[in-house]
Amino acid sequence: METRPYVPWELMGNFMIDVFKAYGVPEEDAKICADVLLESDRRGIESHGCNRFKPIYIDRIVKGTLLPVTNLEIVKETPTTVVMDAHDGMGMVASHVMMEKLIKKAKENGMAGGAIRNSTHYGIAGYWSDMAAKEGLIGITGTNARPSIAPTFGVENMLGTNPLTFSFPTDEEFPFTLDCATSIVQRGKIEYYARIGKETPAGMIVTHDGTSVTDSAEILKMLVNGTAALAPLGGGPGDEMCGYKGYGYATVVEILSSALAGGEFMKALSGVSPEGNPQMYHLGHFFFVVDPEAFMGLDVFKKTAGEICRQLRASLKAPGHERIYTAGEKEYLVWLERKDKGIPVSEAVQKELVALRDKHSLPYRFPFEEEQA
Repeated sequence: METRPYVPWELMGNFMIDVFKAYGVPEEDAKICADVLLESDRRGIESHGCNRFKPIYIDRIVKGTLLPVTNLEIVKETPTTVVMDAHDGMGMVASHVMMEKLIKKAKENGMAGGAIRNSTHYGIAGYWSDMAAKEGLIGITGTNARPSIAPTFGVENMLGTNPLTFSFPTDEEFPFTLDCATSIVQRGKIEYYARIGKETPAGMIVTHDGTSVTDSAEILKMLVNGTAALAPLGGGPGDEMCGYKGYGYATVVEILSSALAGGEFMKALSGVSPEGNPQMYHLGHFFFVVDPEAFMGLDVFKKTAGEICRQLRASLKAPGHERIYTAGEKEYLVWLERKDKGIPVSEAVQKELVALRDKHSLPYRFPFEEEQA
């Protein structure tokens, strides 16, 4: 049962918009960024929602590793492709512009693809693939990130958590959306665990000396100083549990995120200069949009995709388990549970919200303050 206090959606959205504006983000851009963060919480992906508002976005603007104004440059464009340079602006803004372009191109030409270089964190990948699904299109996206994953048989953090994400329109109430990292656990989840004082389950990281570490705050320090890395999907450092599959997919995302746009990769994305000073992250993202109408039609696609999901959910359950889910279903159920309640916020996030409000003298009062009075 949820015990954390809730903050209404509109209140949280307006607050984040005003805070972004206070740090120089233009209003329309701030609305996009706030909605991406809210969507994470709508889906229950708290590692990428308001929990990351201050430490990943506001703090980086203050540090100078994320520019509040996004000056997009079209490097190359054809009827079916786009390459952009985000010039270290808001990755969410750049991605929104990209997806709007690709959706239009895909509807005109059957499919389209794009890549962005010199970008920054673009939020949950599923937001961008779902933009396509809402238009009756197939959406595919991925992004590289600061090094976190060790290759199979290795212990050095070389690859980002690199999600490979797909969204398919269906004839159900929600799309099929597979949005997950290519590591066992994403770095953001460990950050979330550290903020709420929860240990990271054993086996999710590999260390240089082979010891098992579960202290989440300690793991984050080790990831930064390079003495630990995230295990790829399947596990590591060996290949007994087929971790080479996660390692391989992480590499696919790294290549597509950098090579298509001629951008940076792996160690160059650390956000730290060789001298140990903060520097721009220069992340890369890729996007593909496909129109089912160019194949056998949208209705056929949606019905088939929906029927596949329904048959999977209706299949024989394992002992002790009452339900089988398909990708995107749990997130939809979280939204149904939260849509009238708002966002549950931890004590750590509550303190951040109040501090940001007071710092900028914003006219907000949060429900949890009334409960504490």
